[in-house]
Amino acid sequence: MATNLQIDDKLIQTAVQLGGHRTKKEAVTQALVTYNQHLQQIKVLELFGSIEYENDYNYKDQRSKI
Repeated sequence: MATNLQIDDKLIQTAVQLGGHRTKKEAVTQALVTYNQHLQQIKVLELFGSIEYENDYNYKDQRSKI
């Protein structure tokens, strides 16, 4: 899918150089991958403390039943 974006050229050039990318497209793609991973990590962190579990659950017993 072709997309036209107006992005600060200095930012793109810096990202290309720092990331060792050959093209602007590679730099933008990597930036989006990193951004998406960051957002997914935030969602996982939001789960901490919200999931109930049984105190007497023994994961080792579960492994031996497989």
